[in-house]
Amino acid sequence: MHDKVETVTAIPPAVGWSRALPRHVGIIMDGNGRWASARGLPRMEGHRRGVEAVRRSVRAALEIGISFLTIYSFSAENWSRPPQEVSFLMGLLKRFIRNDLADLHTNGVRVRVIGSSDRVDPEIVMLLEEAEALTRGNDRLTLVIAFNYGGRQEIAEAARRLAMRAAAGEIDPAAIDAEAIRAELATADMPDPDLIIRTSGEQRLSNFLLWQSAYAEFVFLPLHWPDFDRAAFESALDIYAGRERRFGGLRVEAEKTGS
Repeated sequence: MHDKVETVTAIPPAVGWSRALPRHVGIIMDGNGRWASARGLPRMEGHRRGVEAVRRSVRAALEIGISFLTIYSFSAENWSRPPQEVSFLMGLLKRFIRNDLADLHTNGVRVRVIGSSDRVDPEIVMLLEEAEALTRGNDRLTLVIAFNYGGRQEIAEAARRLAMRAAAGEIDPAAIDAEAIRAELATADMPDPDLIIRTSGEQRLSNFLLWQSAYAEFVFLPLHWPDFDRAAFESALDIYAGRERRFGGLRVEAEKTGS
């Protein structure tokens, strides 16, 4: 089968959103295989349809006015999947960058990639680097692709760099605090996610943005990723808008009553 490309050419500027809008949304795209199995289709078709859902999500983020969208495209643990499936996923990523990069750039999307390049095909590394370089000056939407990424690994790498700097006498170990660690993360120049969406009904982070999601709101949707569309995105945003974010503090009413 051939990829059905839904381009994002000439998307108009976002109109005002009447509800509280998250600045940064992270999405754990889950359920491609189960979507395919439920329809008697091969898992690969589920992944292919998942790319179409990515395109719809980028379009929705642009139209609604989201500033940062982080998608969990391939985890560090996904290498344990069958080699044929891993190869297919890598091919999908290549085609997505080649087919969609021009339209993303036209619409002011900045592409960022977080994760390790270990074990990754050099051709894919080059394509991702080219995408980042081409779109570096764009500021309408930052599309963060978490590829070969793991939250624990990211934190461990940050700690290792700080330890090396301390051993070299560049910093005082006693001065290492939460802000010092945050500054070493791949997302140091981005706001933390306000909202994390996971599809397929599973309710866990699966090693996604562990540090950054400390105060994120979580919305778990029962639909599988290939079925994720503008309506599902807006549903998650509606749920988010109804939440009260206190960041560990108390509600104003509670403060007044002393409860």
